[in-house]
Amino acid sequence: MMGLLDGKRLLITGVLTDASIAFSVARLAQEEGAQIVLTGFGRMSLVERIAKRLPEPPPVLELDVTNQEHLDSLAGRVGEHLDGLDGVVHAIGFAPQTALGGNFLNTSWEDVATAVQISTYSLKSLAVACLPLMKEGGSIVGLDFDATKAWPVYDWMGVAKAGFESVSRYLARHLGPQGVRVNLVAAGPIRTMAAKSIPGFVEFEETWGDRAPLGWDVNDPVPAARACVALLSDWFPATTGEIVHVDGGVHAMGA
Repeated sequence: MMGLLDGKRLLITGVLTDASIAFSVARLAQEEGAQIVLTGFGRMSLVERIAKRLPEPPPVLELDVTNQEHLDSLAGRVGEHLDGLDGVVHAIGFAPQTALGGNFLNTSWEDVATAVQISTYSLKSLAVACLPLMKEGGSIVGLDFDATKAWPVYDWMGVAKAGFESVSRYLARHLGPQGVRVNLVAAGPIRTMAAKSIPGFVEFEETWGDRAPLGWDVNDPVPAARACVALLSDWFPATTGEIVHVDGGVHAMGA
């Protein structure tokens, strides 16, 4: 029986623990027939250990999206394992603690710039780095959190995500002629390591299920991962610049 991603070659970033959405994307992608390469940064031994929990342990490459040498060499390093790419998953985000937790009015530009470079500009950086391997087109999927609202404690990461959404639309415009689709999956809150690092994140984690008409499980990354896999497949050949909300319906509800 053919899988949804049979024959697809994917680069997946952001697999840090098996609770992450990116890990579920990697697992589902392999189960659906894809070959994958993972990237990590800062805790490479942890990423390599987590990679062994996948159905088939994939290669793991180091990638710091603020390091131009890493970006410039990425296509060559991926090319040692795959003969091209059909899809890329961007699951990278970071903001200094001073940019979160209600400190919005006091955050320095230096810390804001760090958040924007890693969480926003990196979508463009990663796309450009992978483009030489996407000669037949493909799909870039980024993980998002709804940036149309000002959330408690999310602060400058919310601003970075708003920019992230805009970057995805401009990439859709500029990469479309090369057959590359760019879409985002805006997931509800998931208890990942990244979420736990946001002071006070539990404030809206706890109420999300009550507000979601479909309900919401903060411990289940699979619904968001399935949306990513669908967007990486050939089932959305004419969809780009889109944000698919996988949040139990909260984004569409009034207060």
